[in-house]
Amino acid sequence: MMTETNTDVPEVLVEKFDGIAIVTLNRPDRLNALISSIMGQLRVAITDVAEDPSVGCVVLTGAGRGFCAGGDLKDGGRDRMEVGPEQGSRIEQAHTRLRGFMESSRLLHDMPKPTIAMINGPVAGAGIGLAGACDLRFAGESASFITAFDRIGAGGDFGSSYFWTKILGTGVARELFFLSEKLTAQQAFAKGIYTKLFADAELREATLAAAKKLANGPRMGWRYMKANLNKAEDASFEDALDHEALNMTLSTAATAAIWKAAQKAQKGD
Repeated sequence: MMTETNTDVPEVLVEKFDGIAIVTLNRPDRLNALISSIMGQLRVAITDVAEDPSVGCVVLTGAGRGFCAGGDLKDGGRDRMEVGPEQGSRIEQAHTRLRGFMESSRLLHDMPKPTIAMINGPVAGAGIGLAGACDLRFAGESASFITAFDRIGAGGDFGSSYFWTKILGTGVARELFFLSEKLTAQQAFAKGIYTKLFADAELREATLAAAKKLANGPRMGWRYMKANLNKAEDASFEDALDHEALNMTLSTAATAAIWKAAQKAQKGD
């Protein structure tokens, strides 16, 4: 199996093979909690796999025994920000920087290819935003789920309030955020938080089997299917129908053209 990884053990690892890209948060000693450096590397990695035409499916996961524990409250290496007419206040700079890091969630949600969160352990805080940004969430039995924003008096980030309201409905989302109860993998699966649940030993194999099927499937079909599903989150019914009609025409035409080109190449014409 061919992989692409860096030799200096970065905080985000990227493997590419068989049309699949696995993006791994790599701070296992901190349950892959987020600090500025890993958030910056994640944005770069997600941008790369989103734009790479060889990648048909993206899997996001965490190294070690956790997916992502949210922000690292013990981070002592925060960047020093200087106040100035170009940079603005420290608050303005902090907002701008955080919004930039949160592009990772937008790209996972918007990129024209399927994305899977492979949840191999605890997920909390910003991690639930990254998981919610993915199209599918495959979890192992040791996974857990907690919003945890109340622990630091925070409102939520990385698209967490948006995605979980869309996925579960506003009532369940408010329950998760306000009560902030820790859910087991079985409880999260029962609520519809996790798409599929596997034994820990089977999680990676099952996730990669699904990812390979998606990567080798009708990529133009997935592109327009995802566009329809994203549009349906906020569009009026009439607008959604217009969008479906357009994308049905584009997707079937693209799929037919790709099939004809493949047949012609096989015949050597």
